[in-house]
Amino acid sequence: MRVWFITGASRGFGALITEQALNAGDAVVATARNPQTVTDRLGHHPNLLAVALDVTDEAEANAAAEQAVKRFGKIDVLLNNAGFGLLGAVEEATAVEIEKLYATNVFGLLKVTRAVLPHMRRQRSGHIINISSIGGYVSHGGWGVYCSTKFAVEGLSEALSAELQPLGIKVTIVEPGYFRTDFLDESSLNVSHGLIGDYDETPAGAMRTTAAGANHAQPGDPARLAKAMVKIVNEPNPPLRIPFGSDAVAAIEAKNASVERELAAWRDLAVSTDFPKEDAVSV
Repeated sequence: MRVWFITGASRGFGALITEQALNAGDAVVATARNPQTVTDRLGHHPNLLAVALDVTDEAEANAAAEQAVKRFGKIDVLLNNAGFGLLGAVEEATAVEIEKLYATNVFGLLKVTRAVLPHMRRQRSGHIINISSIGGYVSHGGWGVYCSTKFAVEGLSEALSAELQPLGIKVTIVEPGYFRTDFLDESSLNVSHGLIGDYDETPAGAMRTTAAGANHAQPGDPARLAKAMVKIVNEPNPPLRIPFGSDAVAAIEAKNASVERELAAWRDLAVSTDFPKEDAVSV
């Protein structure tokens, strides 16, 4: 029996993945700021432990990890799912909004990961799954600050994968496209209060309308993603990155092609900044 530790487990992807893990016979430590919301959503189950966790609180993260190990003896899968969005042009985002976003999406993820890793290192096994976004690979106008948090998650995850592979711990970055969750609802998405009229006719302004119109009409099926997540943890060699949704796959393919074209066009200038080969010093 695997033991999952899931943040943001009371709704959205977190709740659906918790259900799928329990259905698979696994145990789940399902965390939320208010654990009662987990019980209200998922009910009572012998393999379910609802735990209070504000991911921005390092002491709570350490205590939650200790509770998990005390109850189930180990943590096999850490799913860093807690997070929220911020819609607005980069200039429109206030310092308070930016700091709050990073506190959860980046620093919260780090606090929980650092709380769980000592237990996984002791086991010499485990799987860390970090929920990023297609916005962690391809940034978009109107989502700049949010995307920057997901770019940070991807950079951290790449390094973690290299650092932890020798210790028997796997890392996977999940990049969902648009899924029909409550991400675009007010409960998960903040809209910057510092609106600037000059951006109304830019991609940032257009995104405000697009996001509102896309809410609950997104192409991705959250239930299918939840099932796919269980498949990922069953893989002996899971991917470092896995996009979910045809829109995410298309966006990655388009960016990769664009980067390749740009690199080819500017390659000569890019490599021209090396010392001449005869002057280069071997290191």
